[in-house]
Amino acid sequence: MDFVASYCRNIGYAKSPEKYIRQNKSYIVTKSGREEMSGAAILLFGKDPQQYFQRARIRFIRYDGTEAKVGAEMNVVKDKVFTGRILDMVEKTLAFVRDQIKEHTYLGKEGKFVTTPEFPEFVWKEIIINAATHRDYSIKGTDIQVKMFDDRIVVESPGNLPGIVRLNNMRQVHFSRNPKIAAFLHEYDYVQEFGEGVDRMYKEMEKAGLPAPEYKDVAFMLHATIRNGINVVDNVADSVVDNVADNHAAVIKLSATEQEILEHLQNSPTLSAKELAALLHKTPRTIQRNMTALKEKGLLRREGSDRKGKWILLK
Repeated sequence: MDFVASYCRNIGYAKSPEKYIRQNKSYIVTKSGREEMSGAAILLFGKDPQQYFQRARIRFIRYDGTEAKVGAEMNVVKDKVFTGRILDMVEKTLAFVRDQIKEHTYLGKEGKFVTTPEFPEFVWKEIIINAATHRDYSIKGTDIQVKMFDDRIVVESPGNLPGIVRLNNMRQVHFSRNPKIAAFLHEYDYVQEFGEGVDRMYKEMEKAGLPAPEYKDVAFMLHATIRNGINVVDNVADSVVDNVADNHAAVIKLSATEQEILEHLQNSPTLSAKELAALLHKTPRTIQRNMTALKEKGLLRREGSDRKGKWILLK
């Protein structure tokens, strides 16, 4: 009830929190003449919603590379689960994912350096918030999964598109499976005017020069995907081309891991593969593979012995 009270203050409700719950009939249901808290009340205000909805949680998985591998080749580098009330899950997930989003700096048209994130902030937030808002909470066997690869973020949410919403009309047709949850998150500025989010996502991706969001139904799961172009050159290609003096300059594509390695070596050329692995939270084998790729691209050369040598950036 303490949390209900804080919510009442947030929306300007002056009466008691108990009265607020009772006045909202969708928070209390009657079964066999007995009053019980509804699923919405438990998910929004409960002390431990997972006691009743075990998989009502958000799981973040970060992969090294552009595909998910299993067995001996498993490439999961981060795996974190967020639980609690819906507001807690949303806030903790967004804060964690924000730290995973890379920023790229390049020389802009006016000769000044410009920094842009690999995904527009509104877009990656929106696909996570939409999943928490509109997932089918009656499906109790799985959770929301946010999967991050080098080139994309995929959010898998239990439930098909709600109501009359279809893949070919979702930018124009709006329907809320969980109106109470949508209204609740709207009070905390996570859900804006109902229905505008999907259309704005397409516009934000187009503005950033990135592919449009992709949606598909897979069995009982809705998959939402946004892509970053896999590397800096793809993300800012137009700006780079406008500023290249030599029209025949070569364009070298870098993965996110390769870019991170170069950034560290630029400041500390004596770092070993093992030290880079620790800094980037990846396996030495992964670092070695990416450094070999950098050498093959003509960007890196080793000078001196393994212990006392250093890496030379060639371009």
